[in-house]
Amino acid sequence: MTCSLDGYVADADGGFDWGAPDEEVHAFINDRVRDVRTFVVGRRMFDTMRVWDDWPPGQGEAADEFAELWKGIDKIVCSDSLDAVDAPRTTLEPRLTPGRLAEIVAATDGVVEVSGPTTAAGMLRAGLVDELTVRVAPYVAGGGLRLLPDGWQTELTLAESRPLTDGSVFLRYTAR
Repeated sequence: MTCSLDGYVADADGGFDWGAPDEEVHAFINDRVRDVRTFVVGRRMFDTMRVWDDWPPGQGEAADEFAELWKGIDKIVCSDSLDAVDAPRTTLEPRLTPGRLAEIVAATDGVVEVSGPTTAAGMLRAGLVDELTVRVAPYVAGGGLRLLPDGWQTELTLAESRPLTDGSVFLRYTAR
């Protein structure tokens, strides 16, 4: 996830264009996604990421590569507002519960990434997230959709920090 310096993944108008990566940062993101075998996302994240299913080649080397990576990863959309999903390698779960996430992790040979603040909130509260990764953009949104759920408290250990070429910073924390 990318968030603003003040902790929002989308501003008050729902915009997040300020978080778009440049070519070099996108290549870095691609390297982080290579080990992901299953993305667990909410409806809004699914809607946002759908563009990669039909990505027209020739839009940039890193973007083209991400589209190929995306197409090779299983996706589980957690939404009680959708009746069906029509996308390759994608299934629908009406609601993600801690028990269901444990089943998904057990059935997956590799990394399971829960992406999207609303979908991840319950899993964070349940203590099921081993690692929290975030790219902090040099932008102050001033309000909107928060990266982390209100009221969630925990201690994390900084495992990696890296300044990126576009002025953003990549942070990786592990659960204590």
